[in-house]
Amino acid sequence: MVRGELPLPVQSEWVIFAVALALVGLFSVTLAVLPRSWIAKACKKDRDDEQLFSAPLKWLGGFAAVSYLLALIAYLAPHRWNLDPQLMFSLCPLYFVKMTFDPSLVTTFFLLAPMNAAVFGALGLTLEYAWLAFRKRTSN
Repeated sequence: MVRGELPLPVQSEWVIFAVALALVGLFSVTLAVLPRSWIAKACKKDRDDEQLFSAPLKWLGGFAAVSYLLALIAYLAPHRWNLDPQLMFSLCPLYFVKMTFDPSLVTTFFLLAPMNAAVFGALGLTLEYAWLAFRKRTSN
């Protein structure tokens, strides 16, 4: 069901969030297709270093789990909480779908929340690889 007359913030503010998330997604897809040796060289690590891939995967899993739960909380939150749309869109991009269409609980569990988890999992992966690439190399 489409809801009418939504008090949406200025459109340009929404575009900023969408562009930022699209850039994170593009960066993550680029990382996925790069050869392992190039990633190791950019992160100043040995190609066979276990931390090169285990640490970013932990961040991906952590960000994905938290954002999946956040999407469920946003869906299950009562209307009387009056959640700020701009804040919720920045934390859970699929909150916009909840505001415009009223998805079912099954759709939220199996489509919208996993998509939110994928977006923020990619953000966690991006942040960890950036941290690995730009931190000072320590000798062990």
